[in-house]
Amino acid sequence: MDVNAAVAAAAAIAGVLTGVIAMLAFRWSERDQARPTRTSLHMDPVLPPGVDTVLSVLRSSAVVLDEADAVVKASSAAYALGLVRGGKLAVEPMLQMARDTRRDGEIRQVELDLPRRGTGRGEALAVSARVAPLGSRLVLLLVEDLTEARRIEAVRRDFVANVSHELKTPVGALSLLSEAVMDASDDPEAVQRFAGRMQIEATRLTNLVQELIDLSRVQNDDPLEDAEPVGIDELVAEAVDRCRHQAGTKQITMAAGGTADLRVWGHRGQLAAALGNLVENAVNYSPARTRVGIAARRVTAPGGDLIEIAVTDQGIGISDKDKERIFERFYRVDPARSRATGGTGLGLAIVKHVAASHGGEVTVWSAEGQGSTFTLRLPEAGAARDRDRAQQHPDLDDDEEDGPSAQTPPESTAYQTLSAPEVLP
Repeated sequence: MDVNAAVAAAAAIAGVLTGVIAMLAFRWSERDQARPTRTSLHMDPVLPPGVDTVLSVLRSSAVVLDEADAVVKASSAAYALGLVRGGKLAVEPMLQMARDTRRDGEIRQVELDLPRRGTGRGEALAVSARVAPLGSRLVLLLVEDLTEARRIEAVRRDFVANVSHELKTPVGALSLLSEAVMDASDDPEAVQRFAGRMQIEATRLTNLVQELIDLSRVQNDDPLEDAEPVGIDELVAEAVDRCRHQAGTKQITMAAGGTADLRVWGHRGQLAAALGNLVENAVNYSPARTRVGIAARRVTAPGGDLIEIAVTDQGIGISDKDKERIFERFYRVDPARSRATGGTGLGLAIVKHVAASHGGEVTVWSAEGQGSTFTLRLPEAGAARDRDRAQQHPDLDDDEEDGPSAQTPPESTAYQTLSAPEVLP
């Protein structure tokens, strides 16, 4: 019995020792697997010191790829452009550039047109991609969005082409007419007729150059530097006087009315040019023996009261497709009529820039065959002046503001009847 007991005790002790040894071996194996080896340390993608900080402040979209073409680091702009999807670079030409750069270490750059995400209209996204090695294993991809720059360049290119064309037309006409005058030197009637045509073309050329100068000024100058309270009645009277001859020739009735004693805060010359262009367009595009109305009123808005000046005509009207483009430079709804009236296609572009620079806007309602109404909305003198002075003098006390333009406006915002129209003979 003693022998059997001893054997059993020895077997039990051996079993316990075996279990302990097995447990220790399992723990040791787990520790070895968790411990980083030289190979694993070499394979983990780690950015060089400071690179992460530099990438975070770059304006370009940044993507860092490892040896397996996996994305190690990508900026939020890269995700927004759709460059990275599912942890991979989604643009195949850029991925091929990265592989070539990783192979030979050469810096590469290319411009690509990528499909814009979220639109089904096939709009392209113009980008410039630059790939460079980052250390011995990583590759850095920088992508810059060129879409807006290309759009601005296209606008500038079209503008130069349109200016060249518009200048070439009257200059070419003057050249031909001068030759005709020389050939008809012995015919006084022909000379007189050609000289009259030369005056028309010279006037058109002068108007075009002047409107180009005006457009350049309203784009580059800050109207609030020389701002002053400007009376709407004065602007309307000046615009009516400017178009008096054209309206009288076509027997067009011009009526001015609305709320009196309204003022806006801005550059008098620019505001007069903008309203004058609207009235002149209304007269030029209206048939004979029709009516052009100019009315002003005060409207309430969340940011302060606005002065609304509406110019209404009974002209040919504007189609829906043309409404979206009439404020573009050199765009004409009816090119044949514009050339007959000496239009340059810059008048509404000037109105748009003047309105925007004064914190307002210009809108249009029109129906073909029924006429058009152009509405110029500008901040009233009191509110606009207070904002301008508050920006220049933040410590100025509001109680120091005085004058008639700062008084509380009447509650009525409806157009008053054009009670005293000015009828041209």
